[in-house]
Amino acid sequence: MAKRSSLSIRIVEGKNLPAKDITGSSDPYCIVKVDNEPIIRTATVWKTLCPFWGEEYQVHLPPTFHMVAFYVMDEDALSRDDVIGKVCLTRDTLVTHPKGFSGWAHLTEVDPDEEVQGEIHLRLEVVPGTRACRLRCSVLEARDLAPKDRNGASDPFVRVRYNGRTQETSIVKKSCYPRWNETFEFELEEGATEALCVEAWDWDLVSRNDFLGKVVFNVQRLWVAQQEEGWFRLQPDQSKSQQKEGNLGSLQLEVRLRDEMVLPSGCYQALVQLLCREVKLGTQGPGQLIPLIEEMTSTECRQEVATNLLKLFLGQGLAKDFLDLLFQLELGRTSEANTLFRSNSLASKSMESFLKVAGMRYLHGVLGPIIDRIFEEKKYVELDPSKVEVKDVGCSGLHRPQTEAEVLEQSAQTLRAHLGELLSALCRSVRACPAVVRATFRQLFQRVRERFPSAEHENVPFIAVTSFLCLRFFSPAIMAPKLFHLRERHADARTSRTLLLLAKAVQNVGNMDTPASRAKEAWMEPLQPSVYQGVTQMKDFITKLVDIEEKEELDLQRALSLQAPPVKEGPLFIHRTKGKSPLLSSSFKKLYFSLTTEALSFAKTPSSKCVNELNQWLSALRKVSINNTGLLGSYHPGVFRGDKWSCCHQKDKTDLGCDKTRSRVTLQEWNDPLDHDLEAQLIYRHLLGMEAALREKHRELSAGTETASVLTGCGEASEDRLAQLLQVLQDLQEAHNCSPVSSLPLEPNYLLELQT
Repeated sequence: MAKRSSLSIRIVEGKNLPAKDITGSSDPYCIVKVDNEPIIRTATVWKTLCPFWGEEYQVHLPPTFHMVAFYVMDEDALSRDDVIGKVCLTRDTLVTHPKGFSGWAHLTEVDPDEEVQGEIHLRLEVVPGTRACRLRCSVLEARDLAPKDRNGASDPFVRVRYNGRTQETSIVKKSCYPRWNETFEFELEEGATEALCVEAWDWDLVSRNDFLGKVVFNVQRLWVAQQEEGWFRLQPDQSKSQQKEGNLGSLQLEVRLRDEMVLPSGCYQALVQLLCREVKLGTQGPGQLIPLIEEMTSTECRQEVATNLLKLFLGQGLAKDFLDLLFQLELGRTSEANTLFRSNSLASKSMESFLKVAGMRYLHGVLGPIIDRIFEEKKYVELDPSKVEVKDVGCSGLHRPQTEAEVLEQSAQTLRAHLGELLSALCRSVRACPAVVRATFRQLFQRVRERFPSAEHENVPFIAVTSFLCLRFFSPAIMAPKLFHLRERHADARTSRTLLLLAKAVQNVGNMDTPASRAKEAWMEPLQPSVYQGVTQMKDFITKLVDIEEKEELDLQRALSLQAPPVKEGPLFIHRTKGKSPLLSSSFKKLYFSLTTEALSFAKTPSSKCVNELNQWLSALRKVSINNTGLLGSYHPGVFRGDKWSCCHQKDKTDLGCDKTRSRVTLQEWNDPLDHDLEAQLIYRHLLGMEAALREKHRELSAGTETASVLTGCGEASEDRLAQLLQVLQDLQEAHNCSPVSSLPLEPNYLLELQT
C-alpha cells in the first residue's frame, strides 16, 4: 500500500502585469515548481499585460512535498528572461481547501533570500563536559543547493551561530553538493533558551555573500533527545519583512490537492469484479449499478468519474463493453434523433476520455502535419465580412491593397485546401486507427441503426460517430492544438482564427451538412461545395472504419501489443558547449530522442515534430522506470572529470551519489500507463461520497422487493447487487481504517523542532 498525492492545476490567466519590454508590454509565461523543482512551463503569450493561458495539468508527487510556486516570467530573445513575480501555495494552505483553491492571487516580489532549496546533513549532540555540557554540531554535507554563480554552481560554506558565538566551515568551490565533515562545539548552559542557527551561504569574492538557507533548532528539545542526526530542509530567512505585493498584477489559479491511500490490489478485487459483472451483463442483466452511478453523479464531477471508470475497464479489457452499455442506456432514454449524445451524459464524457486515452496517437498522425503547415504559413484567413481587415493583408502581386472580395475569396481557397487535405488524410487513415477504437465505433454505429432504422434517419448512425470523432475530438484539437500536445505554443491571433474556421468546417461536415448547421453562419457559404463533398468522403470513411470483424480486431490488437510504442519523442538539448556567439554564454547540442518502455534511442535527424521540454522528458523517464527494482536511491548530477566528480568533488568514481533520486514527481498525460489500483481507489472514494444516497436507494428497493419480484424479479436482483456494493464499500472503509500507512508521519519524525 502507498500514499499518493496529486495536484490538479489550472493556470487560467493574468491581469495588470507590469511592462518589462521597451514596447510597453511583456511576453509572459508561467513556470510551476514543486519544492523548487520545475515541472511545468506554459506557453508564452506575446505582447500582452493580461495573458490568457487556460492550461490544465495533473501532477503526481510524493505526499512529503511542502510548496507549489507559480512564477510569472517575461520571455526575452537576447537576454535572460525577467522574473515578474510569483504566487506560493503551501501544502497546509491546500489542505485547508478540500474543494481546491480557486481565484485570483496577487503576485509578490521574488526575493533572492526567499529562493532557497536543498537539504543539509547535520549531527547534533549534547556531550558532558568538566564544568558544563557542550553542544556539538557536526556539519557533514549538503545537497541540491541553489546555484548562485554564473557557472551554474555555488561556493558554499556554513555558518553556525549559538548564544552570541559564530563559527564557519571552510569554503567548497563550485559545488551545489558540498562535503565538509567539520565539527563545532559551544558551551551549553542548563535552561538556556537560545536557539541554534545553521546557515548556508554562497561565498563571493567581490559582491556580498548570497544566502542559501538556514535551519533553526530548539535546543531544549535537543537536550531531551541528547543526539540527533539527519537531513534537514533549508528554510528561507523568515525574520525579514514580508514580501511586497506592489503592483505586479495578479494570477488566476485553480489548484486542488488530493491525497489517496492506495491499498494492495487484493483489497479492490471485490469492487472491480462487481463492476465488471455489471458491464458483462449489459442492459439485459438484472444489475443496474452503472445507471445508478450515473444518476447520482453530479454534473461537475461526471468527467472525472467517467475517466476513472473508463481506465478501470480499459485495464480489464472491457472498455468496449462498458461504452456499449452506456450507448444502450443513452439510446433507451432518447426519443429525438437530433438530441442523441448532445448532453454531458456519462456516455459522452466516457467516450471523450476513451478517445484521448486510446486515440491520441492516431489524432497526431492525421492532424499533426496539417496543423504544422497552418502554423508555418501564418496566412490571414477570414470569411466573415464584418471582421475583414484589409490592412492586415498587405498588398497583392499588383502592388495595390486587396479588396474585401479578394480577401474573402483567397481565404475560402485556403480553407478549402486545408479541409480537403484533412479529409484526404482521414480517409487514408482507416488502418492506422486503433482496433479497439474501430470496434467501439462499430458497436455505436450498429446500436444507433437498430434504434433509428427508418429511412429518414439514414444519416443518424453516421452523425453518432462524428459527434464524437469530429465534434468532441478532432475539432477541439484543431482549435486548441497545444491542449492536445500537437504544438508546444498557443497560436497567435491570426493562426487561431484560421484554426477556428477550419474547426467550424469540420463540424459542418460532421453534422452531415444539416440545414440547421448551415443556417447558423451564412458567411460560411463559400465552403459549402467542399463541405458537401466532405460529407460524402466522411460517410465513406465511417463505412470502412466500422467494417471490422472480431478476428481482425484481435489480430490488430495482438500486433499492436507486440510493439513498444514510444512514450516520448522529439528533440532534447543534452550537451553543453562553449558559447560561439557574443550574445550567448553557452549553447546546447540538439539530438532527437525516442523513449519506449524498452529502450532510449537517439539520432541526429528528427524522428518527430513534437517538441518536448526537459521536465516532460524527466516525467516520462520516471514513469518507465517506476517499476525498476534496482532504482538507485542517490546519484551524481555531475560528471566525473579528471580525478573527481564535478558535483560533490569526491575522488572515487564508484562513490555513492551525492543527491537523492527524485523518481516520483510526474505529469499525467494521455500516454501514461494504466494504474489499476489507483483507478479503483478513486472510484471507491467517489462511491463512498454517495453512500448515503445508495443506502436510501437500497431501502426503496427493499420496500418494493415483494411487488417487483412477483412481477419481474428485477427488484430483488437489483437490491442484491446494491447490497453487495454497500458491503464492498464497508469492507474497503475498514481496510483503510486499519491501514498502518495511514498512521505514519509524512516525514521522518525528527525530535528537533523548527523554530517559527
